[in-house]
Parts: sequence; C-alpha cells; structure tokens
Amino acid sequence: MAHILRHKINAPLSLTNNVALTLTRRCASPGTNCNAASLSLTQAKRAFASGSAKGATGSKQSENSADSPFSFIPSNALVPKSGRGERSKGLTEIRGSYYNPVTYTYLNELLSDWGEFVDGVKFAGGAFTLMPPSRLKGLIDMIHSHGTYVSTGGFVEHVLAASNGNTKVVGEYLETCKEMGFDVLELSSGFLTLPADDWTALVKLTKSIGLKPKPEVGILFGAGGDTEGLETKGTRDPRWVIERAEKFLEAGADRIMIESEGITENVKEWRTDVVSALTAALPVDKLMFEAADPAVFAYYIQTLGADVNVFVDHSQIVQLACLRKGIWGTSDLFGRVTTFKPVHDG
Repeated sequence: MAHILRHKINAPLSLTNNVALTLTRRCASPGTNCNAASLSLTQAKRAFASGSAKGATGSKQSENSADSPFSFIPSNALVPKSGRGERSKGLTEIRGSYYNPVTYTYLNELLSDWGEFVDGVKFAGGAFTLMPPSRLKGLIDMIHSHGTYVSTGGFVEHVLAASNGNTKVVGEYLETCKEMGFDVLELSSGFLTLPADDWTALVKLTKSIGLKPKPEVGILFGAGGDTEGLETKGTRDPRWVIERAEKFLEAGADRIMIESEGITENVKEWRTDVVSALTAALPVDKLMFEAADPAVFAYYIQTLGADVNVFVDHSQIVQLACLRKGIWGTSDLFGRVTTFKPVHDG
C-alpha cells in the first residue's frame, strides 16, 4: 500500500515525501485503515495543487461574501468593488509597511480573505523607497492582482523639502512612482508651508503623468506623523481646508484625504464641528477620513453612514467590514448600521 501511495502523487517532492512518509508509517501500524489514508492523501494533494496553481498565476480571489454559505443571513448591501479604486463610495484604504512590516505573504493572505472590503493599500513614511526594487514591484503587482490600488502616502513632502521644490526632482519622483506601478499619489503638506497655487500645480502635474492625485489637508499644522502636544499650537479655520479642497477637486484631484490630527487625534475633545463643516461644503464621496482607531471609524460610520470613505490600519479591516455590513459592532452601534440600495449605484 505504501508503494501505491507513493506513485499516486504528482505533487512537489517536499509534500510527497512528508505526507507519504507519514501515511507509510500509519499503514504499517496494526489496525490502520489504509484505504482511508489513501483518500486523505488524495484530498490533501488536490487541495495543495489548487493552492499551488493559484499562487503560481497570482490570480486574485474570485469569491466574495455573496458566495458565503451564510449569505442567507441578512446584511447591509454595499456599493460593489469593481476595480482598483473604482468603487464610487464606501472605499477603504489600509496602511501598509511603516509601524510594522507588512510582508508580501501576509498582505496576499489578507487580501485573499478580505480583498472585497479593501480598495487601496497605502505606504507610509516613504517606506517603499527603502525596499529592493524587485520586491517592491512584486508587492505592487500582487496588490493589483486583487483589484486593489497602491498609494505612495505623503512622501512628496520629503521630496519637496529635500530638493527645495526642484521641479526636475519632483517630476522624476512622480515618473518613478508611475513606472513602479503606483496608482495614487498623496500630496500632503502637513509639515510644510506650501502656497495654494503651488499645491494646485502639483495636483495638475500628478494627473498629467497618469497618477491619481490625492491631496491631504487638515486643520493642524505639523500633522502627519507621530506628533504629540500639537493641540497647544492652535488650529486652522475649517474654511481654509474647504477652500483648498475645492481648488484641488477643480484641478482634477481624485479625492481629498482629511488628516485626523486636530479633529480626532491629538485633541482633548473631538472637533465634530469641523467634520460637519467639511461635509456640508464638500461632496462626501470625494472625501476620505483618516481613522486612527476603531472608535474613530465607528464615529464616521455613525455620522455619515456605511458608505463613508476611510483610511485605517491593516489590522482593523475585519472590524470595519463587520461594521459596514451591519453584522456586529459595539453596544452603541450593534444592529443599528443599515443601508438601503434597491439597485447598486457603483
């Protein structure tokens, strides 16, 4: 029987040797059902071959929550994901490597399981510039295979500061990002003072190169990193943010990222009045709110609904998905998050 088992396998040698050796030992033991062992090995082989084929082609997961055996249980209808950042609203962008390394294997598994609820992956702190080029390109290609876009984060601030705004250096940075496969280029100036017209020119240049410009604006100067005590420095009037956001959208910005510092982060009390001012003056589907922790994205969903665009840490995607779908939540939101979509409006 052990001889037969060994010759029924076409899987790689590492799997063949390990599994066959285990079953050989079991078949040699008194009372062992070798037919059952053969069946188990065949099933294991099929599962391994299926996984290997998917891994080799880099194909994205085709299943989603609608295919779940639990789909008979009602849950919220959300705008469907149709491509890289093509969902009209309800987008989720997650943080990649920065505070913790987010490896190829981990991210591939995460997107295989939860890619239906992830629209974009954002690098932070210019981390991507320190990666081996082949590894970076492979990581970006894998993310794309899951129908998910890749954002640079706000590293352009360093490029501007280090080059004194040299147009050649900035242009080369944008072109290199495009060549490496980035889709979205975040244009933040939390640490810099930048004239509104210059900022707008960056939006236009980014769009002309073929990247989606996403300016980041906020009410607190010096925001964008691990900053404490900023509440003592005062904040900008929300109208400052609104005026710039309007200029950027008119210039072709894809969306506007709203910085959390000064609103829900580094403040003693949340500035919900700022959120109200922004959403009253600007189209909500063109805004994406930075949500530093679950209490923050829960607030945005409670205030603006399940279709709000948010940026969260990669570790928070499951909790956010459950909240959007209305299947779970904290005591103040449990069973209260709902949607009404007679037809998909994606």
